[in-house]
Amino acid sequence: MIGRKLVEAIAADPAAVGADVDRLTLVDVIEPSVPPALAAVGKTLAVDLSQPGEALRLVEMRPDLVFHLAAIVSGEAEADFDKGYRVNLDGTRAFFEAIRHEGQREPYAPKVIFASSIAVFGEPFPEKIGDEFFTTPLTSYGTQKAICELLLADYSRRGIFDGVGIRLPTICIRPGTPNKAASGFFSNILREPLSGKEAVLPVDESVRHWFASPRSAVGFFLHAARMDTSAIGPRRNLTMPGLSALVGEEIEALRRVAGEKAVKLIRHEPDPVIDRIVSGWATDFDASRARSLGFKAETTFDEIIRIHIEDELGGKV
Repeated sequence: MIGRKLVEAIAADPAAVGADVDRLTLVDVIEPSVPPALAAVGKTLAVDLSQPGEALRLVEMRPDLVFHLAAIVSGEAEADFDKGYRVNLDGTRAFFEAIRHEGQREPYAPKVIFASSIAVFGEPFPEKIGDEFFTTPLTSYGTQKAICELLLADYSRRGIFDGVGIRLPTICIRPGTPNKAASGFFSNILREPLSGKEAVLPVDESVRHWFASPRSAVGFFLHAARMDTSAIGPRRNLTMPGLSALVGEEIEALRRVAGEKAVKLIRHEPDPVIDRIVSGWATDFDASRARSLGFKAETTFDEIIRIHIEDELGGKV
């Protein structure tokens, strides 16, 4: 989802990454498509980074800028231990190592923007979590992301590449259809009613979480691509700005924007597995470090909902 929107943003403004785009390679396990606006410079590949030799094949192209978004989402990483570690950790390390080996052959140190997550943090939590708070994840997904953050910081320290770790809030409202992310219901209870469909709420309305829109997520990656990373310092992983809100506040925002009819499409069905995963996540963050570096996000859920209506529903509920 973020990858598609990121490519669309680059297609709309190629200079958004801070330089001219003379080649764009889109890579996924299922071959993606290139927007018509980028057809002249675009190329697509179907690649599984966790397979031997595949990362080296990509790095031999020597890209100047890499957006590393690949991941098995939280719920699936918890359900399938082997797959989560193979994709989220082994594939990432293979890619980082491929860059190191390419740089040994001939000087090479690209900028790498890595999609991390607030799932790297685990209980007990302070009232607000700052970037200096230690990472003690309580899920396999969070553990995989935390290990990759350490690798990114060390490889950057050694000059192998110029890395920035973007700790994403839960992105809401995700377009498309529900996926296997444990956090998916945060989007489902808004996206589906806005389209006249029922949605299931598996947790209590008192659950609090940290959110940003897809539009903000794209902005995070583009800003990281353009910025002078010397301003970040050695701590290369940044918690992104966001909005701390209760599920009940999400629903009230839906009521204000779309009316009671939309709210009545939300069906409460408690799911102890989802509740257990979500209860181990942090709820509020001090993202002042990222904000001081120019990263921005929404401040109300009404704004997040209206962005979804504008970007995905043609401006109409």
